[in-house]
Amino acid sequence: MQRKKSAYRNLLKKYRYSFSPMKESSFSEERVLELAKKSYEEGEVKFDVVAEKCALLVIDMQDEFVKPQWSPYWVPEATRRVPQMKQLIQHCRKLNIPVIYTVYSKTHRYLDRPKTLPFMPSRFPDLPIDQSSFFVTGHVWHDLAPMKDEIIIHKPSYGAFFETPLETILKNLGKDTVIISGTLTNYCCSTTARQAYERGFKVVFGSDVTAAHFPEFHEMEIQVLRRGFAKIMSLQDILTVLK
Repeated sequence: MQRKKSAYRNLLKKYRYSFSPMKESSFSEERVLELAKKSYEEGEVKFDVVAEKCALLVIDMQDEFVKPQWSPYWVPEATRRVPQMKQLIQHCRKLNIPVIYTVYSKTHRYLDRPKTLPFMPSRFPDLPIDQSSFFVTGHVWHDLAPMKDEIIIHKPSYGAFFETPLETILKNLGKDTVIISGTLTNYCCSTTARQAYERGFKVVFGSDVTAAHFPEFHEMEIQVLRRGFAKIMSLQDILTVLK
């Protein structure tokens, strides 16, 4: 009986390794870190970008983040990225790809925000200035102004899908792919990318039509998104594939 059990265990072991692409011993610490590094830096999502199935999201390119020297929320790199974003917007309009904007504004007396938002360092709670004029109207920077028939999503938090009708709008438009541009790369843009991914959308993240405070933060977030959430593409690559 013991010999039968031993033979059975050996058979199972042989069967397991005969169908395994690599033995467990193949995944040394050095090997798994090498694989991870390559996927962060060079990984590519395996899906096609079909123009007819795309919508462009322009995330938070409003005065508070783009207008130079006006608010503590200004992102200088976002201002510098305006020409590239404008080119992408105009290209999408020519192809009848919907352009959807998001902004922060005074919705529901600000009661729709996460409760701890005012305590976050990102809101500069200790800065001795009157902030009552910020994030009230949600005015998009003039050089990227929406057309009359373009949708503006007034959102209460980082991600464009949180407590907004964006998912329903995209589904009603018949779109399964979102192209993400705007600011900040590592806050609202990346949170939106994650939320889109979790809802089954294909995500294209523009590497040079998004902006963060610092280049290293931008690049770090790009690498994370590349590995697990989005197809990372330059403006020129996006323009080329959208025909």
